[in-house]
Amino acid sequence: MKKVLSIDGGGIRGILPALFLHEMEKSLNKPVSQIFDLIAGTSTGGILALCLSAPDKDGNPKFSALDILNLYEEEGKRIFKKSLWRSTTSVGNLTNSKFPIEGIEEVLEIYLGQTKLSESLTSLIIPSYEIERRMPFFFKSRHAKNNPDYDFKMKEVARATSAAPTYFESLKLAANPPADYFALIDGGVFANNPAMCAYAEAKKVFGNEDDIMLVSVGTGQHTRSIPYEESKDWGLLEWARPMLSVVFDGVSATVDYQLNQLLTDSNLKNYFRFQTMLESGNDDMDDVTKTNIRALKRKGSEMVKQNEDRFNELVKILSDNKI
Repeated sequence: MKKVLSIDGGGIRGILPALFLHEMEKSLNKPVSQIFDLIAGTSTGGILALCLSAPDKDGNPKFSALDILNLYEEEGKRIFKKSLWRSTTSVGNLTNSKFPIEGIEEVLEIYLGQTKLSESLTSLIIPSYEIERRMPFFFKSRHAKNNPDYDFKMKEVARATSAAPTYFESLKLAANPPADYFALIDGGVFANNPAMCAYAEAKKVFGNEDDIMLVSVGTGQHTRSIPYEESKDWGLLEWARPMLSVVFDGVSATVDYQLNQLLTDSNLKNYFRFQTMLESGNDDMDDVTKTNIRALKRKGSEMVKQNEDRFNELVKILSDNKI
């Protein structure tokens, strides 16, 4: 059996899958990179995937899921730090992205440094979107291992997949000819839930193997409604920020629906989707207040408890297959 992990995007709400994967590592007494044969991650999910697949100097996993949970708690304010000058000059983010890139780039440098995509301890697929060529762009560790032109630094891959429009500026990633560079933004604009991308990649890499297990972990679903009477006459200004969350949520839910419909009854038992509603935690991607981080950690624990039977079934299957 080939095991595939998919991690949604969602900014600071990456706390939920980080906590979920911490529980999985505890239950199986193995790091994520040794549990799964392929990991897909978008935006914050891509940062998780890269960090959990990065090697230390001895070739062991550099970070545990608990380490990345601590990253969100300790570095969230640096990543989502908005200066007074930026607040004044961006005119409600109409003329500039909400956050400067220095914070997130400093954090990615600390955690991923000069590590290359080819050094990943397991197979990776990380979605981004190329805005000049108007096409999806996939960073793949198998391509990086076979072609040095695609062997980007992990910190660059993480920066590209998390460049959410209106939040962070896009990334101009230097490339080798014939392309001088790639202009990249957050992969969440088309694959916030990259589970379908992961499934397609697994089929490609592992052959037409029916025995594929797909584990998909969400970052919490929005619960705040957009009232009709309030929004019916909104223009570009009012829709700018809500539209992004609508796209991200809609894409994630659609992929889950498609996979449930696509997989036959016999294969459906090998598809595990873990998601929760964010009634108590703020569904904003950038709320790094201590109150919200505590609420998100509670929701992460609830996501495991609410799906305890399914979680235990997953752990048993993985244990029986002697990962």
